[in-house]
Amino acid sequence: MSAGVVLASKSAARRAVLAGAGVPFEVAVAGVDEEAVKASLLADGATPREIADALAELKAIRVSRSRADFVIGADQTLELDGRLYDKAETLDDARARLKLLRGKPHRLHSAVVVAKEGTPIWREVVTATLTMRDFSDDFLEDYLAREGEAALGSVGCYRLEDLGAQLFSRIEGDYFAILGLPLLGLLELLRNHQVLTR
Repeated sequence: MSAGVVLASKSAARRAVLAGAGVPFEVAVAGVDEEAVKASLLADGATPREIADALAELKAIRVSRSRADFVIGADQTLELDGRLYDKAETLDDARARLKLLRGKPHRLHSAVVVAKEGTPIWREVVTATLTMRDFSDDFLEDYLAREGEAALGSVGCYRLEDLGAQLFSRIEGDYFAILGLPLLGLLELLRNHQVLTR
C-alpha cells in the first residue's frame, strides 16, 4: 500500500488549506508541549524563525516514528521588534495584542517539515511581513465583538481569510504561509513522490 499523508496538527486553518488544495490526508496530533519547547529554545537564544522550524520538525518526527506515511509538521511564530509572541489567551489579551501591532509591521514565520519513519525529508520556512493599519479604537472594539473567541485561534489575533483582512494596510509574502501552512513547495514534494498526480 502506498504511503498516505498525515497532518500532525490540530489547526483548523491548516486542515482547511490542505483540504482546499485537494490533498487527501488524515490528522494525528503530535502532543508536543510547545510552551516548554519554546521556553527551552528561547533560553538557548533561538530566534522566532528557528523556533517555528524546530517545533514543526518535532511534530513531524513524533508522529512519523511509527508510520510510513508522509507526516507534515507545521508551526508559525509571530515576531515584533525581535520578540516572539504567543497566542492571546483572552479577549482582553487580544485587545492588547492588536493595539501593540496597530500601525506597525510584524513578521510571521511559517515552517513546514515533512518526515517519514522518524526522519525529516523536506522542510521550508517562509516569512511574511504584515503591516497593520492605524485603525480606531471603535473599529477594534467592533472587530473583537464580531470575531469573539475566533480571534484567539491565531497568534496575531486575526484570520486573514475572514474579517482580519480589514486590519491591514500592506501584506508582503505567501498567502498560504500566512494561514499557517506554506503550500506550493509541499504540493511539489507530494507530486514528486507520486502522492499527488503530476
